Order: sequence, then C-alpha cells, then structure tokens
Amino acid sequence: MFRTPTVDRVTRVHPLVPVVLFVPAIGVLFALALGRGLGVGTVLLLAFAGWAFWGLVEYWVHRIVFHIEPEQGFGARLHWMVHGVHHDHPNDPLRLVMPPAVSVPGNALFVLAFVALFGLGSGLAVGVGFVTGYLVYDVIHHALHHHRPRTRLGRRMRELHMRHHFQDDTRGYGISAPWWDRVFGTAPERPGARPR
Repeated sequence: MFRTPTVDRVTRVHPLVPVVLFVPAIGVLFALALGRGLGVGTVLLLAFAGWAFWGLVEYWVHRIVFHIEPEQGFGARLHWMVHGVHHDHPNDPLRLVMPPAVSVPGNALFVLAFVALFGLGSGLAVGVGFVTGYLVYDVIHHALHHHRPRTRLGRRMRELHMRHHFQDDTRGYGISAPWWDRVFGTAPERPGARPR
C-alpha cells in the first residue's frame, strides 16, 4: 500500500492489538472514575451514555469522514489509505481495525473532551463507555469479516455489513450500532424490496 515498508507495516494491525491496548485502558478509566467518589452504579450509567455516544460517532465518522470520496489528487489517495483500501480488500485480516497511531490519540481526545465537559470523575466514566464502544466495534468488525456468526443477531449484523461492502456502500454505516441506519434512513435494502 505504501512505498515505504515501515509505514506499510505500521498500518497493518493484528485484530488482538486493540484488545491488548484498550482493555487495560478501560480498567484504568473505571478505577479512576471510582476513585473520584462516583459509585459503581453512577459509573455504569455514565458509561452507558458514553457507549451510546460512541454509536453515533461510529455512524457519522463512517458516513461522512470515511465515505467522502474525492476523485483525484491527494484527497483521493488519503481516502483510499484511510478507508478505500478496506473496501478494495475487505478480507485482508490486518486492515480491519484502526492502527493505534490513530485509535489511541482519537480515543484520548474524546476522553479529554468528556472530562472538560463533565468534570474529572464523570468525564472518565463517560470515557469508559466510549472506549468500550470503540473496542466492541473493532472486535465486531473483525468478526463480521472473518467468522460465521452463530446467533440470529450476529448473522443479521454480518448481512447488513456485507450489504454495505458488496451491494451499496452508501447505506449501512452502523457496524456495532446498526440501529442508527434506521434512525437516519440509510439501512441497507434487501434484494427485491420495494423502494420507499
């Protein structure tokens, strides 16, 4: 993908890397939030809010940032490097999770914003849910591409994501939170369905 082998290696990420990085981070955020005097119930409630907010961020980043497709120049190259390569090579197991050089600072900036908005304890608790949402997204995304789901929900999520890849990439932006596609009118259509 890149002319420089070192840069190419840095952009290829094993799917366990986010688990190794973010599970301890979630634990630390949780402990720090508790250490600020918040009860477990309060931390869990705020974490739920952070997780719900993650779903919106996932949807809009995928829809707006990842699917802006300039036709030429640096913008076209940048789009291909950020997300186009994933659509061109959807079965590449090392291009399914975000490189830590992007995911770590991105999550850190959101947690800092939550702290600035809600105060240290509450902001950290919201961050617990947001970072958990991000980690769940990475794990689900990899699983949808490389595992056969056994549950009805898993099969439906895989179907929706594969429709995004192979039927219509202007629909189906929610991966770990596919309900946002219903809310915003971008749910993938089943073949043979009547247009709305």
